[in-house]
Amino acid sequence: MSRPGAARPLGGPYFEDLTPGQILDDAPALTLTPGHAALHQAIAGDRLRLALDAPLCAAVTGAATPLAHPNLVCDVAIGQSTGFTQRVRANLFYRGLVLQRPLFIGDTLRTTTTVVAMKQNRVRPDAPATGLVALRITTVDQEGRPVLDFWRCPMLPLRDRDAATGHADSFDDIPDELDPAAVDAAVPAWDLSPLRKSAPGPYGADLEPGTVFDLEAGETVSAAAELVRLTLNLATAHTDATTTEHGRRLVYGGHTISVAAAHASRGLPALATIVAWQRCDHVGPVFEGDVLRTTLHVEHVRPAGDGALAQLRAEVTTAREDGESPVLDWRFVGLLA
Repeated sequence: MSRPGAARPLGGPYFEDLTPGQILDDAPALTLTPGHAALHQAIAGDRLRLALDAPLCAAVTGAATPLAHPNLVCDVAIGQSTGFTQRVRANLFYRGLVLQRPLFIGDTLRTTTTVVAMKQNRVRPDAPATGLVALRITTVDQEGRPVLDFWRCPMLPLRDRDAATGHADSFDDIPDELDPAAVDAAVPAWDLSPLRKSAPGPYGADLEPGTVFDLEAGETVSAAAELVRLTLNLATAHTDATTTEHGRRLVYGGHTISVAAAHASRGLPALATIVAWQRCDHVGPVFEGDVLRTTLHVEHVRPAGDGALAQLRAEVTTAREDGESPVLDWRFVGLLA
């Protein structure tokens, strides 16, 4: 039985509460269900065929259940890493995210988060005191097989504005480029011919660097808090407007990324899966009700397995009073039939 006494506060750490080497491994594991897939698809509007069409997925992959959308997998891993970052003010970047194996509905994700570097920001008179925390995030499936190993960089507030933590680590060791060998190793040995037969082009063999897809139709951001809850994300900025400097809930960055991925699946119907994120920079805030538009650039294409790997860049904007404002610059690698 609990004893009467002072209330125990429940909230995330401030910047000065963290130390390099600190590990968080107690986030709940999550088994991906058809319900997760349906809600994620409804929020993002994605048209990735192997995540939607079970017979096609079986023909391509040999799996008995549909592919778990790679962005759903990433969103869950990120959500499981947020115990350290419940007070996050912004997430500056993701780096080196490679989906080392495809996951399917019924698979389970477990994530460990490690603080690898910290850097206190210079205090500005008109802003709260903050610091940057480099986190390394590793995710495995129910059999302990590696799924993800990547970095992200949240900005956290200090409890004491005048604190001098001494944290001034360099983030230079966080790779800015993907390891080509790791990307090649992550390409699944699928038979992509059924996808080529069922999906219109362009196919991998047809795609040329320099091609640009400018999607005219925007996507209105909705159910932002629901996506946060679905993926176990504890960041209060996404669910509690009173904790943000904007007085409005910030949309989780992965929501914007998932909309960009949905736009990519419209421009590239023969996209089998997303293999890796080279980098992802959130260059502006996104709010519920914003209308997102994506310009998709094909930067590089090379053969891989039964298809081709395309290095893609999604630039996402939203309408503001002074015109279209950039909110996302996402470079990623897709496997095309």
